[in-house]
Amino acid sequence: MSNDPQASAANGNATTKVMVIDDSNTIRRSAEIFLLQAGYQVVLAEDGFDALAKIADHQPDVIFVDIMMPRLDGYLTCSLIKKHAKFRTTPVVMLSSKDGLFDRARGRMVGSDQYLTKPFTKDTLIGAVNDFVHSSKPIA
Repeated sequence: MSNDPQASAANGNATTKVMVIDDSNTIRRSAEIFLLQAGYQVVLAEDGFDALAKIADHQPDVIFVDIMMPRLDGYLTCSLIKKHAKFRTTPVVMLSSKDGLFDRARGRMVGSDQYLTKPFTKDTLIGAVNDFVHSSKPIA
């Protein structure tokens, strides 16, 4: 079995939907390109309100959410996603340009499953998706 994220994604993840919530068009488009190249379906949202309107329709398998967004920040967006019974177990990965202990702890408090620092690389983004998609770890 290959450890190449692209190869493993191309071998059967075409049904996996990944949502990227970020107010930066550059970040959204970069993530979209990386994820599409790896064979994932991608749903984009500009902020928390946009994401909450799209989540029920698209039912993503993994969600990336920026912390610093106007109107509805990433912490509150994550908290609202995790409070919804249907999406409670959906992995949420926080995205931030800050790599502080406080930000990571606050993300965990609202239910995030992982934390990625921006700018992220293609490998770290795909790796984070693969951690959840290919994980056979039971959820505690």
